[in-house]
Amino acid sequence: MQVLIFSWEYPPRKIGKLAEYVDILSKKLVENNISTHVITYHDFLTGVIEESSGVKTVRVTNPVKSHSSFLTWVLTLNQEIERVSANIIHQQKKKINLIIVHDWHFIPAAVTLKRAFGIPILFSIESLEDQRSQKSDTPYSMAIKSIEWLGCYEVDKIATRTKLMKKAITKAYDVPENKVEVLEFNSSSNINGIKRILEILREGEIKR
Repeated sequence: MQVLIFSWEYPPRKIGKLAEYVDILSKKLVENNISTHVITYHDFLTGVIEESSGVKTVRVTNPVKSHSSFLTWVLTLNQEIERVSANIIHQQKKKINLIIVHDWHFIPAAVTLKRAFGIPILFSIESLEDQRSQKSDTPYSMAIKSIEWLGCYEVDKIATRTKLMKKAITKAYDVPENKVEVLEFNSSSNINGIKRILEILREGEIKR
């Protein structure tokens, strides 16, 4: 089985705890004989490397250097995420079983790849724009919320960490409750959440 993981942070680039979680998740997937590519961003450490753990990491930088906002930075970076991922998909003879996307940043690339290759998506949500922004009715925040909505609509399953977040997601974007899984990770091992992801993969709950 083969998985692509999209995350805008991954060691050595750490913004918050997401980098730690993605690092642990990718290693645990490899330990369970699942070929795993992490597609991520770095401003100068670019290219493909196979880590000692067996995780294959692809780091890209943004081809557009000047931006008016973080949103334009994300949208132009998506082109590179999509390009390198499509290359991997073709190299693996289109046998990718799942794309795992962390937060909203790379949803546009993931949705394009799903439509092109029929690859299902698991969308892991840490927070929503309504929670992050005090002015979530501005055009900027509305644009981000439209990407969050696209992800919630297009993906096959959503994962979040608490029942409270599940309630917020279903309410904000009118998502069916059975589409959202509560995976109660902890920062030291994330073992329960990882076990559930393995079940989803192996039991065919998300099918191409």
